[in-house]
Amino acid sequence: MKKRLLIAAVGLVTSLALSACGGAAGGASPSANSKVVIGVDDGAEEHWGILKSKLKEKGIDLEVKTFTDGAQINTATQQGQVDINLFQHLIYLSQFNVKSGGTLVPVGATAVYPLALYSEKYKAVSELPADAEVAIPSNPTNQARALLNLQTAGLLKLKDGGNTLSTPAEITSSKIKVVPVDSNQTVNALKGSVAAAVVNNTQAQKGGLGDNKIIFKENLDSEALAPYINAFVVKADKKDDPRWKTILDAYHTPEVEASVTKLNGGNLKFKADWTPQRLQDVLTTEESRIKK
Repeated sequence: MKKRLLIAAVGLVTSLALSACGGAAGGASPSANSKVVIGVDDGAEEHWGILKSKLKEKGIDLEVKTFTDGAQINTATQQGQVDINLFQHLIYLSQFNVKSGGTLVPVGATAVYPLALYSEKYKAVSELPADAEVAIPSNPTNQARALLNLQTAGLLKLKDGGNTLSTPAEITSSKIKVVPVDSNQTVNALKGSVAAAVVNNTQAQKGGLGDNKIIFKENLDSEALAPYINAFVVKADKKDDPRWKTILDAYHTPEVEASVTKLNGGNLKFKADWTPQRLQDVLTTEESRIKK
């Protein structure tokens, strides 16, 4: 009787082992049936539901946790309250790491979004009158990018060509008058007294600004915009988890990308070809710049 029970037990274990192997061969991830908590600032958006469904098929239960502040998201990631996050570009991440002693790293790229120059009064940069007031975001990250944007548009020049830390104090010559305002007020400034304003994509959508109001737009394929690529981010000691690639691949499926594209009115450029190492190289450069 004992011998028969032993044989039955061995048979059951063998059956389960073969069943598990069969599941893996069918496409399940190495971390099947695992839960991943992602920190974001827009958890109600449609693409998260699509992404969750796709990951469920891969054995990953994605919980989307929404925060109202970017620093909170990074802190929660650093402290292990969330496993991964998605809301920031590499410049923002570099500033958090340096200023907060963070050890966060990118594990995959999503897209780069434009920071365009809008006008309600003029149709082209060349139409802006001398000393026209142009509003730009006052927060350091977007302020530097806005200045670089205006330099590319031929409206001003920055000391040594400028960089991701440039400020209005570094303007060496200008055809316009730069007016820093809170990022949330750029649209109001545009609809007020200024001739033009540099507005980020999110604020432009909220403010009802269409592409027909854009008088200068960045080239989203430019290498100069690499620091502004958005990325999935985790703690450095978790960077080799195979689930991140599964999440990244699911994000860059046609269905998810179509939803993200619709949300942003087509104003973005996906960067699925950017490897984690390539992103890390950019992050390291920006962190070194801040530390100087």
